[in-house]
Amino acid sequence: MSNDVDFDLSPDQWEALRSLRNPVSNGRLSKAYLLDGLVKLGLVVVNDGVPAMTPTGRQVLVRGSCRLLDLAA
Repeated sequence: MSNDVDFDLSPDQWEALRSLRNPVSNGRLSKAYLLDGLVKLGLVVVNDGVPAMTPTGRQVLVRGSCRLLDLAA
């Protein structure tokens, strides 16, 4: 039995999630609405105004990497 949850993220949401792999230099993403959407999905949390990827967000990013390759092709 699998506990995988499939998220249908937009290309912009994938890019925002990918950008959180490394610390954000100024603590902000350029498009706050993307961050809000990722927070609602449980993929990102905001602590003291600084966004951070959740463990679920990391799993989605790793599992979704093959989809990102499909989008680039």
